[in-house]
Amino acid sequence: MIESARGAAANWAGNLTYGAREVLTPRTLDEARELVASAERIKALGSRHSFNDVADSPGGVQLDLSGISGSPSLDTRAATVTVGGSVRYGDLVARLDEAGFALENLASLPHITVAGSVATGTHGSGERHPGLAAAVSAVDLLTADGSLLTFTRGDADFAGVVVGLGALGVVTRLTLDLIPSFTVRQDVFDNLPWSAAVEHFDEIQAAGYSVSLFTNWARDVVDQVWLKSRTPTEFPASPPAAVPPSLFGAVPADGPRHPAHAAGVPAGNTTAQLGAPGPWYDRLPHFRLGFTPSVGAELQTEYFVPRAAAPAAFEALRGIGHLIAPLLLVSEIRTIAADDLWLSPSSGRDSVAIHFTWLPRPPEVETLLPTIESTLAPFAPRPHWGKLFHGEALDLAYPRSADFRSLATRLDPGGKFRNPFLDRHVFGS
Repeated sequence: MIESARGAAANWAGNLTYGAREVLTPRTLDEARELVASAERIKALGSRHSFNDVADSPGGVQLDLSGISGSPSLDTRAATVTVGGSVRYGDLVARLDEAGFALENLASLPHITVAGSVATGTHGSGERHPGLAAAVSAVDLLTADGSLLTFTRGDADFAGVVVGLGALGVVTRLTLDLIPSFTVRQDVFDNLPWSAAVEHFDEIQAAGYSVSLFTNWARDVVDQVWLKSRTPTEFPASPPAAVPPSLFGAVPADGPRHPAHAAGVPAGNTTAQLGAPGPWYDRLPHFRLGFTPSVGAELQTEYFVPRAAAPAAFEALRGIGHLIAPLLLVSEIRTIAADDLWLSPSSGRDSVAIHFTWLPRPPEVETLLPTIESTLAPFAPRPHWGKLFHGEALDLAYPRSADFRSLATRLDPGGKFRNPFLDRHVFGS
């Protein structure tokens, strides 16, 4: 039986009220197929973690697939897991670990859905590790006429379907590649001089499985470096080995840190630090598995620049740091390996992601974004599709943009899954 809720629901951050007139929750796949086939305008809705209107369907309906997610299906021989699109990473990872498997990469928050994260190009961190979408080996897609199509890695359209922005249909299931389970220790260093961060950026990024730098762009130091390192699978119960006395001038933190420690935010919900080893799923995210904020008192923006351009991009942003810092909780710098997905922000290039976590002051943030984008424009920035960006100073003509538009027209000739976001940033209308 289909459940219906009236529209006007807000997103996770509360900065956007959706224009969809209702949210429908089917209980079977057949019900979902009927809803999609009969709708004039429809979009899938995940954890509502997008900060813009990419998942909105003004005047239409949104589809919540949580009622048909089902249990994950693990294929130990192929080392894959197939999950419903609305499954959250936090509800999946412990099961994988119990079976001896892991995902290569995870985002910093565990409560986001698999389909929504993949569709918007969400990523984790690590110079040798591509974003979350690169783990996808198959997608089941519910298209405009209610047909259910499966796209598998190697198919001609597969690389266009994975990071699909909801423009091609509703993702009902995905198959993800797995690797053997592993353990990780997390060490935090304080006060890395900016000169060292720029000069030794490659060495710092190579120092761990995943490395994050946190800054406000206005001080002469990077406030924190979070270094996540693989450890032997069987680790002793004794205290971990001592960390190096410094990291290019940064010193080990004397206690747990929140990424926005410099802004006075306590570390209560962050994953364990101080070198304590633990399972991959409880160290790669910045926040603990049980931490699922219902509303975030923040806004978010993120731009990806080519790896080689990162030092120059840092210096350019430091030049406007006095404009950024008053609106900022914290900014994070991470590396992501290249992939071949058409609309992935890391498509075709190793990338550095520059993330801004803003104070909840939407008008001021929106006013500042064009300045940030014009500052980054010489470095070919690409925005995170699910976060706030302005767009006019950005060249969003990905090498396969025309192919993606052609694919969308073929799968959705009537524009059932189109919305103002796609018209602005993908279709140019």
